Amino acid sequence: MKKLFTALICVLLINTINAQVKGIVYGSSNLSKSAIYGARVRLLNANRGVITNEDGKFEIILPKELPDTLVFSAMGFYSDTIVVDKQDRFISFEVILYSEQILPEVVASYKKGTHSISRLKTLHVEEIGEGELRKAACCNLSESFETNASVDVNITDAVSGAKQIQMMGLAGIYTQLQFENIPYLRGLESAFGLNSMPGTWISSIQITKGTGTVVNGYESMAGLVNMEVKKPLEMERFYFNAYGNMMGRFEVNMNSGFKLGEKWSTGILVHGSTQAGEIDRNKDGFRDMPMGYNFALMNRYHYQGKKMEAQIGFNAYLDNKDGGQVSSVRKDTNNYFGVNIDSKHLDLFAKTGFFMKKPGHSIGVVYNVKYHSVEAKFGNRTFTGEEKRGYINAIYDGIIKTSDHKFKIGFSGVYSNMNQQMDSLNDDREEIVPGVFGEYSYTGSRLSAVVGARGDYHNLYNFQFSPRLHLKYILTERTDVRFTVGRGWRVPNYMIDNISLLATSQTWIPPLAVSPEISWNIGGSLMQEFKLFGNKATVTIDYYYTQFENQMIVDRDENFNAVEFKNVSGRSFSHSLQGEFAFSPIQQIDVRMAYKYLDVKANYGGIVQQKVMVPNHRGFVNIGYKTRNKRWEFDVTGSVFGESRLPDVMLPDGSISEDHLSQTYPMVNAQITHVYKRWDFYVGGENLTNYTQKNPIIDAENPFSPTFNATRIWAPIIGVNVYAGVRFSIKQKEEKEVHSLVKDGHDH
Repeated sequence: MKKLFTALICVLLINTINAQVKGIVYGSSNLSKSAIYGARVRLLNANRGVITNEDGKFEIILPKELPDTLVFSAMGFYSDTIVVDKQDRFISFEVILYSEQILPEVVASYKKGTHSISRLKTLHVEEIGEGELRKAACCNLSESFETNASVDVNITDAVSGAKQIQMMGLAGIYTQLQFENIPYLRGLESAFGLNSMPGTWISSIQITKGTGTVVNGYESMAGLVNMEVKKPLEMERFYFNAYGNMMGRFEVNMNSGFKLGEKWSTGILVHGSTQAGEIDRNKDGFRDMPMGYNFALMNRYHYQGKKMEAQIGFNAYLDNKDGGQVSSVRKDTNNYFGVNIDSKHLDLFAKTGFFMKKPGHSIGVVYNVKYHSVEAKFGNRTFTGEEKRGYINAIYDGIIKTSDHKFKIGFSGVYSNMNQQMDSLNDDREEIVPGVFGEYSYTGSRLSAVVGARGDYHNLYNFQFSPRLHLKYILTERTDVRFTVGRGWRVPNYMIDNISLLATSQTWIPPLAVSPEISWNIGGSLMQEFKLFGNKATVTIDYYYTQFENQMIVDRDENFNAVEFKNVSGRSFSHSLQGEFAFSPIQQIDVRMAYKYLDVKANYGGIVQQKVMVPNHRGFVNIGYKTRNKRWEFDVTGSVFGESRLPDVMLPDGSISEDHLSQTYPMVNAQITHVYKRWDFYVGGENLTNYTQKNPIIDAENPFSPTFNATRIWAPIIGVNVYAGVRFSIKQKEEKEVHSLVKDGHDH
């Protein structure tokens, strides 16, 4: 009787607890078979997974809804699948993945988009792949968003060549930029740093709208842009790119990644560019773009061990720009208006990850130290700045029973010593900001959630609390709905954030006191997939509202002779609505169309009105075509920018400007690429409509007069630009195949 009772209890337990399967994953080549450490084992429908341990073993809990498909994948091996059903409970598998170096008789391929919105992630994440970056000249980060509707890149003034990104109508200082989850382009870098990251270094860019997760910090207010730079073993064995355009700009890029042993690998990335030609197409006596040079170098190392992995490297660049009045004017007078910007940068970064014995648990630590200096001269106005910064972020990552329930806890620390001097104004500050955070993630069959909060203590502005919530719900098999709400904050740097305003004769009125800017962002998106012309098509609609507390604004409406910096306690907000439609009428053509509406307002000149130089409407279309043999690639991008409010300014005759709104204008870029073996030859054109803003500089004939102003810029100041270039690359896989053939030849 006792044995019967025990058996009944066992049967009940078996039927009430979740079933699981276990096994071991091997990797096989022509010569040997060995266990794979770090292979991914994922349930396709349940959307959960585990990673094999150092012996190649795994255990995974099966969902209640079966059958499901187990997907096995590992870098360098072909993936495989197994369908599991109820009868497979508690079974043990032995899975063999075959090396990619073994040529199969049949190879199935699919078309992967170069631009996509991830359906798997809870947050609204838009990814720009390496193929998308190839569609434009993409010489630096500021040109990497030319085929994207979510991020705008604007010229800040008509003399320095500086550019600034905008998301949801808000300046780039409200968007957190990261290099592989390390803060980037922050502080003194923010004004001119977009030119410092070559596009040929970047493998992908992830754009997150709304506040990011608390793990990434407290400064994500309008969104987050994360750049993934090519990894040593994923980048080309050798890559070369040469570029030149009709404006006198030339550049060379070289990358190389290779192994240093069984566990170490390294990547070297080099960039050099120069602007040699003096261009003054509108004949106003000022260079349309500054002359100068840029040199950048990155060297990174990767270590892969059984119990840990690590990355370490450095990034350095020198950037010098010389703009202002043209050479002929400089020869005639010693009192010319010159613009010179000299930036020097060095940063060291490291990332360490430790694998724990408990499945699904790990520890990661990110470190970064940097030094940056800027010396700028606009006519007889000067700016000098120096910044020393340190950053650390430690994260403990784990699961609660199953991978459906994950958590992250950790701490961060920021140290910043920044000195800024502009004419007689001074803004020196030392900041120390320790912080702690916690985050819980849930992944269900339909509902996914990320809930987090962080607390940071600022040595000057006391404690700040940042809660954030992200939700995703799968309405149907092809319909996703997302929602987000969160708080972000930052300490403004009114000098470097607005350094382009030195290109005027207006007096700067500094803020009475600097207070942290605080924002609440709430929004969401709807994504619908469907079939059109037999191919996949998507419609995405997103809306975000940002409400500021104590936003520091630049008031250019209160006084014609001055710009005033102040924290506004009244209304300051942003509405952003965007719709995007992507489809492929035939397999070789990709089409994306988008429309964006922006309503960005604050208290300017004593009344709540639209922020200057932010168009309310923007239309966008991108068409890409690739021939069946993949030898030719064609890409065209067109945008239409609507009207924007212009600041009132005083004209040389003493009157006030009457043009209160800018004009609607188009922009068209196009590129053709020919692929021949390891070579790519490309030619393209920018601003093919040749639309330019007339008289971008007010009172250009008298640059030291009270009415001189080179910052009322709302459209391109340079017309058609034609460029050409060549790329050459040797892939890592090609190199492995060559060594394999040589070895086989010697054996025979």
